[in-house]
Parts: sequence; structure tokens; C-alpha cells
Amino acid sequence: MAQKIKESKWMPILVPIVSVLVALLIASVIILIIGKNPLLAYLKLFEGAFVGRAAWADNITKMTSLLLTGLAVGFGFRAGVFNIGAEGQMAVGGMMAVMVGINMGNVSPVFAIPITIFAGMLGGAFWASIAGYLKAKTGAHEVITTIMLNWIAYHIGNYLVSGPLAVGQGVPKSPEIAKSAQLPPLMTIQASNVPSGILIAVVAAIVMYIILEKTTTGYEIKAVGYNAYSAEYGGISISKNIVLTMAISGALAGLAGAIEVMGVHHRIFGAFTSGRGFDGITIALIGQNNPIGIIFSSFLISSLRSGSNSMQLAGIPDDIVVIIQGVIIFFVAADRIVKTWITKASTKLAKEGEAK
Repeated sequence: MAQKIKESKWMPILVPIVSVLVALLIASVIILIIGKNPLLAYLKLFEGAFVGRAAWADNITKMTSLLLTGLAVGFGFRAGVFNIGAEGQMAVGGMMAVMVGINMGNVSPVFAIPITIFAGMLGGAFWASIAGYLKAKTGAHEVITTIMLNWIAYHIGNYLVSGPLAVGQGVPKSPEIAKSAQLPPLMTIQASNVPSGILIAVVAAIVMYIILEKTTTGYEIKAVGYNAYSAEYGGISISKNIVLTMAISGALAGLAGAIEVMGVHHRIFGAFTSGRGFDGITIALIGQNNPIGIIFSSFLISSLRSGSNSMQLAGIPDDIVVIIQGVIIFFVAADRIVKTWITKASTKLAKEGEAK
């Protein structure tokens, strides 16, 4: 019976849920230790994330780029490729979107928007393909190469906004992209725009799911991720699928950068990615590398980030959110612990039911 519970189709859903509940419980103890009320902390967290249209606007804005970087990392993981470079790929995608977008002044939005989006995706795909090619042809580990490429992208971005693309005074920044290349907001709430990019991000998740679960390409990518040697024995090209996986992964991260530029800032500035590429690792793990799961995990992380500001107003440090996030990752990564808890609890309830 215990084995049947462990293999249940609900287990991939239950593990993240239990991990979140345990993380909140552990964070509650820490909040008590620092002399604060955990119920008040979580009430403020909830209010900051969900109460009011402005809270929802902030939440969805944060979720958009997090969803895409989570998809980027998750897609790589499905092929056994550790793409730690979503940060750099998102940055390159944003740079490409700006360089194309500022030249779209005389182009209709019908053409300017998709061209700018494509430029961002192409930039991210190219940047990730460098690491994919090096792994496929030389065996260079993608963790090392993608981290190095992150730094290269970071400094290229700083160079562009301080030199060739510099405009105005104060914070180094690029010019705004043309109005025709800007994504129209879903709605405007006070001074905040709800980006229509969230629709593109959700569609990207659905497309990723279809590719992985319903196509030959997805089958080959997953086969390489499960066992590269068996896949090669079956006639699947490891090199081709590694480069393809990194290109698709990078395109998703580049799309995050393009949408951030087109729907939020309309320009780039130093370090505009703000670590969201690295957040993608967290989101992919919590979502169990499943595109649909990643939609929910990105919403969870964006809600925690949005709510943390309200927690600070109540005198509770926003580091609590980082602790919650860290504990969730720990238990999702160490899923055997959580699965054992679920199995034992389910077995105990089943026995009590039979006894009655």
C-alpha cells in the first residue's frame, strides 16, 4: 500500500503543497523568536499580494518574467541540462529588444511588436546556444559556461547603457523603445500597468507542455534527459538535442527580457534583470519542471515577493520571505522526506478508516 501511495499521480502535486505548508510553519517559529506575531505577518503578506487591484497588478507584473525564466530553466532540466544562464539570456533578450525596438518608430505595431519579441527570443537563444554547443562538442559543463556567460552579458549591458545607448542623466539607461514596439497593458491601475505579457507567458507555458508531451522532439529531449546513452543507442542525437534544448531554453529567457522591456520599463538599465534568471531555478524546482506546475510556482513566488513589502510595513523583515522560499526549495529538492511523511500519514489514515 505504501508503494502505491508513493507512486500516486497526485504525489508531484502534494510534495510542493506540503513543502509550502512546512516552510510557513518553520517561518512562524522564526517570527515568534524575533518577537513578532506570525498571524499578523501572514495577514500582511496576504494583503500585499492579493488585496486590492494595485496588489494584483504588482503580483502579475512580477509573475510574468518569473514564469518565463522558470520555463527556461525547467525546459533545460527536462533534458538533463542545467541552464544556470537564464539571467544572462534574459539580459541579452532585453538588449536585443531595445536595439530593435528603438528603430520601430515608423513601423505599425502589428509588425513592430512581433519583430521586437522575436529579436529578444533570438538573442536569448543565441546566447544559450553558445553553452549548448560547447557542451555538445567539447564536453564543457553548462553550469560553468552559463555562469560565465551571465557575467559577460551583465558587463555588455552595462557598457551599452553607459556608452553607445546611453541617454539622459542619473542611472545609466538606454532610450525608450518606439511606442509601436511597446506591449499594450491589459489595464491601468493607479500608476501601474498590468502587462499583457502575462498572456504571452501563459501561452508559452502551454506550448512548452505540448512540445514536451505531444511531439517527437519533446520525446527525444526527455529521452536524453532520462538516459543519454540509452537515447543515443536508440538513434537519438545527443549533441543535436543538447544544442536544441539550450536554444529553446534561452529563447524563453530572452522572451522574458523582451517582455520586461516592451511591457514594463520600455528600456534597459544596469542589471535590469534583478536576479529573476536565478529565481527561475527556484520556480522550476518547485514546479517539478512541469510547465503547468511552473505557472503555479511562479505565482507563488511572485505573491511572496509582492506581499513582503506589506510585511515590512508591519515591522517584519522581508528576509522571512527568503527563508520561506529557501525551506520550500529544500523540501522540494529532498522530496523523499516529504513523500515519506505523506505516505506515513496516508497509511495511518487508511488503517484508522479500516478499524472503524
